[in-house]
Amino acid sequence: MNGEAERTVAFTVNGSPWRGTVEVRQSLADVLREAVGLTGTHLGCEHGVCGACTVLVDGRPVRSCLMLAVQADGAQILTVEGLAPGPDQLHPLQEAFWNHHALQCGFCTPGMLMTAWALLQEHPQPTRAEIQTWLSGNICRCTGYQNIVEAVEEAAVRMAGEGGRA
Repeated sequence: MNGEAERTVAFTVNGSPWRGTVEVRQSLADVLREAVGLTGTHLGCEHGVCGACTVLVDGRPVRSCLMLAVQADGAQILTVEGLAPGPDQLHPLQEAFWNHHALQCGFCTPGMLMTAWALLQEHPQPTRAEIQTWLSGNICRCTGYQNIVEAVEEAAVRMAGEGGRA
């Protein structure tokens, strides 16, 4: 073992390249929040249980608190900040969460949105059971989940009507 404590990594986050030196023990969540400045990724349990830190790495939802930043070298990363098409616009999924009051305190919302986005990419017309299964790994203490499920259902319909706009 060479005792390497830092490593240079490069990845694309929300369509923009990022390169920096990170400690080999730093989580992807910490690097996204502290080095990249994208604080929408929330840290809840830091054990991979709550889902608040969910981001997409190469199109797949991952718990960024459990993934080391060095593991993301060369990856394409999408965070909640990358969902909206523009600075004064919301993604249809975000609009649906707003419409259905599916974001109460907002702490779990980024992870819920990223998980739901991944679901809708894989299953553009999910059943209610599929939505519930996909979201079952994300903990929300405020909403009771019903509004979140309804928001994902609305987003699926809207996105299908817009040609599956991601």
